[in-house]
Amino acid sequence: MFLRLKLNRSGVLFALAACIAASPLAGSAAADATMNVVDISKFNFGPREITIAPGIKVRWVNHDEVPHSVASVQGQEKVIASKAMDTDDRYELAFSKEGDYAYYCTVHPFMTGVVHVHKPKN
Repeated sequence: MFLRLKLNRSGVLFALAACIAASPLAGSAAADATMNVVDISKFNFGPREITIAPGIKVRWVNHDEVPHSVASVQGQEKVIASKAMDTDDRYELAFSKEGDYAYYCTVHPFMTGVVHVHKPKN
């Protein structure tokens, strides 16, 4: 026995909208507008450099099996200052002022990155 559904045009659109709203990616566009993610993997920050607008957050996520940290370079101390992050730990920071914020991992100083904070050009 088969069930046959008859959907009109608005029914199809409603069903499609319901599927999209229920998907795990729903709302990710809004999250992307206020958050940027830097993955820590294979002893690298990726992306190494990012550009964001003032007020936007950056989230660093450690995917390595060893601890890492995120810390401002000399001259910008305490702007960025995470604790050691184990696997899958996260550190978030909102950048309110324009500027270039260089950082590194205090455990592995060869790991470096930069957050560029600038107002968008119209």
